[in-house]
Amino acid sequence: MEADLLARAAELGPEEPIQIAERIWWVGHYLEGDPFQCHVYLIENGDNSVLIDPGSKLTFDTTLRKIEQIVPFESIRYFVLQHQDPDITGVMPVIDSMVTRDDAVILSHWRAIVLLKHYGLELPFQCVEKLGWSLDLGGRTLEFVFTPYLHFPGAFTTFDRSTGVLFSSDIFGGFTEGFTLVAQDEGYFEAMRPFHEHYMPSREVLFDGLAKIEALPLQMICPQHGSIIPRHLIDPIIKELKNIDCGIYTLVQTSSEIQRLSELNRMLHAFVQTLILRRDFATIAADLIEQLGKVLPIAGLCFHARDANGRTLLFEPETHYRGVETEMPKVLDDALGITREAWTKRFGRPFTRMELQCARLRHKAAEPPFILPLFSSEEEVVHGFAVLTFPGGTEVDAEAANTLVQMSIPLSVAVEREVIFQSLDRERQKFYERSIRDPLTGLYTRLYMQETVQRFLDIHDRDAAAGVSVVVLDLDNFKGINDTFGHHVGDEVLRIFADVIRRGIRHGDVPVRLGGEEFAVFVVGSSAPKAPDLAERIRAELADTDLGTLLDGRKLTVSAGVAFRAQREPLDAAVERADIALYQAKHQGKNRVVIDPLNTEPA
Repeated sequence: MEADLLARAAELGPEEPIQIAERIWWVGHYLEGDPFQCHVYLIENGDNSVLIDPGSKLTFDTTLRKIEQIVPFESIRYFVLQHQDPDITGVMPVIDSMVTRDDAVILSHWRAIVLLKHYGLELPFQCVEKLGWSLDLGGRTLEFVFTPYLHFPGAFTTFDRSTGVLFSSDIFGGFTEGFTLVAQDEGYFEAMRPFHEHYMPSREVLFDGLAKIEALPLQMICPQHGSIIPRHLIDPIIKELKNIDCGIYTLVQTSSEIQRLSELNRMLHAFVQTLILRRDFATIAADLIEQLGKVLPIAGLCFHARDANGRTLLFEPETHYRGVETEMPKVLDDALGITREAWTKRFGRPFTRMELQCARLRHKAAEPPFILPLFSSEEEVVHGFAVLTFPGGTEVDAEAANTLVQMSIPLSVAVEREVIFQSLDRERQKFYERSIRDPLTGLYTRLYMQETVQRFLDIHDRDAAAGVSVVVLDLDNFKGINDTFGHHVGDEVLRIFADVIRRGIRHGDVPVRLGGEEFAVFVVGSSAPKAPDLAERIRAELADTDLGTLLDGRKLTVSAGVAFRAQREPLDAAVERADIALYQAKHQGKNRVVIDPLNTEPA
């Protein structure tokens, strides 16, 4: 059937009536050069024939000729007007003067009828809702499906259940070049996209109408504009329609070019999708540059923002938009925190060109950059700025400016979100540092030792050359220091000893405070065999440390035990052997280093 329809449409062309289903005819007229073609459909049903959306005075002569090739005009009893626009109702005064039968009637929704009555017609009106949303044609029933706000509050569509044909009015309409009565493939959706984006008020309203239409046993969709949609294209086209954004005239105030607005709408949609799907701010910024590049030759883009703790962050390509703490240029700093109304009052428009005393923002542009304020989602005050640079001589017209303003809404969310994420990361890092660092000495804690040293042990288990040695150190006579001089002096002694350890270790060694006055150093890799030397170096430096009057002239010493870890030896076992060596050092007179005698030195 679909192949036959395509063949008939190609053979007959726009000058002849074309049968599109059983006793259903296209009787419209093709206006040369008009992409906004309007179709008229005739349901042939004897003396109860139906004309759907009769058209305007511009097309009716041709429509009437085609009707009378099928049935006498007097056979038409019902004139269905699915909304009140003049492209489908403009000919009604002519029809009104032609109809002679007493039972002829105009069918429409009450909301359209209150406007159509101003034509001053003699034909009576009948509300489709008072008919119970259906019309019995004597063996054939038409069902009227209410699709409000698509594109008119009282809009509806008409479904012929006997053939599965839906006369969809504005829904599924499109802009076509030349006469294309039947959609050839899914590419027709691109003709529908700009039509629906500018004509339908919102995605939610469109989705509601599509849900009602999807429930019907559809075989063909016959819109008022564009092309007829055969069965095999219905499902994929409905799926695509559910994903478009509508109401694009809300995007700009200066342009009525539908294709241009549709491109802008898609650009905004693509950027919002990136914002939803991507966490990485560098990816979001790169996508924004790509999208803006479709309307402006952008040379550079960076962002300034301030977090809740008062830190000013600069996001720029040189740092992969990671956010570096810096100073806010004064002119921007003065504008932070002001309302949208205050910004407009001060600068006169949503964005402005500013001379910034910041050389890094000028290196790609011959002229001062444009500053786009970013308003917080809750308080509607400026929380940051997008700084855009363009090649010299670039003109930012009103439409491009509107594009930037529209982009600023999702962009503001992106920057605000990134600032929050970075603040959370810093807080998380701060808490992590507190959990792994001993607050008194700044050395690592047992928790960090368990997590980190285990990774070195795993490497050592796979590679004997990647050794691990343990040095356990314990301050001599520390209890006596606390008892004699007090805990505040004891704490100072521990800090001094920690500094000695830090100076004595190499990069990659892991210094840990095990608890009280006991410390450990894990020596890894090629330095592992030299652990006794490290222990001796720390012991000697501490013994030579001048403590001034802190301990009334007494010296501070430390004892140390060293163990070389064997492959697959548990961490606790290696530490315990070093502890045993430390115990021996204490009993041998303190202030000395002892190597665990049960374990030979690694090669």
